[in-house]
Amino acid sequence: MDRATRAGKGILIEGLTKRYGKGDTAVDALKGVDMRVAPGEVVGLIGPSGSGKSTLLKCLGAVIDPSAGRMTLGEECIFDAGWKVRDLRALRRDKIGFVFQAPYLIPFLDVTDNVALLPMLAGVPNAEARARALELLGALDISHRAAAMPSQLSGGEQQRVAIARGLVNRPPVILADEPTAPLDSVRAMAVVRILNDMAAQFQTAIIVVTHDEKIIPTFKRIYHIRDGVTHEEAGEGRLVRAAG
Repeated sequence: MDRATRAGKGILIEGLTKRYGKGDTAVDALKGVDMRVAPGEVVGLIGPSGSGKSTLLKCLGAVIDPSAGRMTLGEECIFDAGWKVRDLRALRRDKIGFVFQAPYLIPFLDVTDNVALLPMLAGVPNAEARARALELLGALDISHRAAAMPSQLSGGEQQRVAIARGLVNRPPVILADEPTAPLDSVRAMAVVRILNDMAAQFQTAIIVVTHDEKIIPTFKRIYHIRDGVTHEEAGEGRLVRAAG
């Protein structure tokens, strides 16, 4: 790793391993993963089912415990042969934005409050939190559904709301797991454009796990993961243009 990447903000993973079970039944899901994502960069993570993608994302998102290795988010080492952060819930809330393949919207909150809830919990005034939410909903072409309940939305609309929720707290790190899977081509590219704009504007480091052939050519760098090991390659980095 270069000195600038090590010293600066972003995502840095060094020698990360994850073993499930013990003894003869042990399974090594991650086998010494190395990965870096600079501030302002959107990087793709690609691999077949069972390759370790989900395990890597869960470790980086402080959802499960790695077995060994080191992880740094921003300028803070969060794991080095053990967690270095006392409050993992606050870490997930304040420093990591999650965008899942399933929306996981709160059924009794409308669209605006589903998006605004996280900044409210982080201490952002309600009016500012809702203004952030409405700005992102507009960028994702779903502001006309701002007062709707999740049960009134289509699957694609629910996913766009979930993407807005992951971006609204302006975290230094965003982990996106198949964020464009349920979207058509136009809206999928709109999501990629928003992720790149967010990365550039706020110097956010973003990892996108995807099988979506539409968006893979937009990444400048791609990590392939297979059998728990990552390999880096240069991507095409095609420019994502605004629709129309």
